[in-house]
Amino acid sequence: MADPEAPTVDGASRPLSPHLQIYRLTLTMAMSIAHRLTGAALYFGMVLVAWWLIAVAAGPNAYAGLAWFMGSLFGRLILFGYTWALLHHLLGGIRHLIWDTLHGLEPVERERLAAATLVGSIGLTIVIWGIGYLVMGGSR
Repeated sequence: MADPEAPTVDGASRPLSPHLQIYRLTLTMAMSIAHRLTGAALYFGMVLVAWWLIAVAAGPNAYAGLAWFMGSLFGRLILFGYTWALLHHLLGGIRHLIWDTLHGLEPVERERLAAATLVGSIGLTIVIWGIGYLVMGGSR
């Protein structure tokens, strides 16, 4: 018999989903959200790759326009963010692969893997851009 005091939806007695205020946001949850967001960013970032390919195929003038934009502060910020999104999504995928092998599933291990994803993606982005600036001779 249904509890007459239980909340109902459309007259049916059933449990309601907990509200977001009940959950405490953990790093693992935040990295899951970030993984989805970086996936979406990479999807839209493919516009940059397509623009680059089209500019290369279209000739020197089209490529010069692309090079000017990507060399601007705004263009570099976009490329920096795209680099971070790519690395963060990659490391998040590796984290999920580790979980698929039934490793790292304990709460402490999950938090460590989530932290490693965040720190690793930021660190690798800085290293890649640092090497890029060293090889290319710095800002032009």
